[in-house]
Amino acid sequence: MQRKLMLLGGIRYLLPVIDAAHELGYYVITADYLPDNIAHKYSDEYVNVSIIDKEVLLKVARDKKIDGIMSFGVDPGVVSAAYVAEKLGLPFQCSYENACILQDKSRFRHFLFEHGFNCPKAKGYDNIDEAIQEADGFTWPVIVKPVDSAGSKGVTKVERKELLLSSINKALSSSISKRFIIEDYLDIVGYQSSADIFVVDGKLVYPAFSDQLFDKNAANPFTPAIEIWPSSMPEETQKELSNELQRLITLLDIKSGIFNVESRLCSNKKAYLMEVSPRGGGNRIAELQTMATGQDLIGNEIKQAMGLPVKDIKNPQYDGVWCNYILHSIKEGILQSIDIDSDFRQKYVKNEGYNVKEGDIIFPFTGANTSLGTIFIRADSRKEMDEILNNINRYITIVLEK
Repeated sequence: MQRKLMLLGGIRYLLPVIDAAHELGYYVITADYLPDNIAHKYSDEYVNVSIIDKEVLLKVARDKKIDGIMSFGVDPGVVSAAYVAEKLGLPFQCSYENACILQDKSRFRHFLFEHGFNCPKAKGYDNIDEAIQEADGFTWPVIVKPVDSAGSKGVTKVERKELLLSSINKALSSSISKRFIIEDYLDIVGYQSSADIFVVDGKLVYPAFSDQLFDKNAANPFTPAIEIWPSSMPEETQKELSNELQRLITLLDIKSGIFNVESRLCSNKKAYLMEVSPRGGGNRIAELQTMATGQDLIGNEIKQAMGLPVKDIKNPQYDGVWCNYILHSIKEGILQSIDIDSDFRQKYVKNEGYNVKEGDIIFPFTGANTSLGTIFIRADSRKEMDEILNNINRYITIVLEK
């Protein structure tokens, strides 16, 4: 009988996961409450169910007799996937309880603080009045964000106390649990990192770091617009963060699998783990890292979810300098075309993935859900890559109807 893999969500990021699962001979079931999502057209079966309703998902998983479950690139489904895996005795990166810690920004900050990790002053709230009353206890400016969202949705940097209420309401509008967190703003040295790592049998075997850049003109300036591998972060900082990741992995009794990690070096000379999520990252990060390092992150994540040995994952070495350029618009309009210079495409572009088509309504860039797609760019050196990105508007043009 063909073994079954359940994928939570139906977004475009799941298409290479479905392809890889089919290549391994698995029957793929996709699940969410949006039947028109693109991934359902490529899976073997679709189940209409909310991916945040863990009890209903558990019943469906039992009925379907699944052999593995993943919430790859789909942040809202991670806790449910961990719950179903634990109840059915299936592989997952960590326990359900520890997935809850990692997926709740407030609980994660508290865990880091309790165990002596570098951590900004932070507190989670479900009461707006309490948060405003305690606001003077933070070092301003502060960051306000939902405790349970990804893709920079609902995140605001707040400079003055009188702006706090509107930022809290923005965070709550993007929160499933209707809870938010306030934390001290950390001044970054260089660039924040967002990358996928891989753990095998409790050991960090594939540490990875990137440079994450932002578009200051975007509607949400905290939404990543460019990601570059390898990172320019100092080697000693990368080593420190890798050691801290290993300590976290040990404390949380993590087994095997992929994790999306955000980290940074700050002006106080301290390195911080900002987020560690038991899933592949959005924006096709695992796809790019696979191309850049020759190590199959997606295939190996599927194998671990299905209880098979993970092979050939080791410290990454990069073939050149790679960039994940997030296509986005700073204004609203009807998409006429996305034009890429032919010479530039031939020399530098290694992959193109689009979320939109001609005639679609395009919205300003507020989060990953409003991106137009991704372009993978490869250069021989960081100097060459920086030159490309400094002149990117010469090569890539988003044309909206007038």
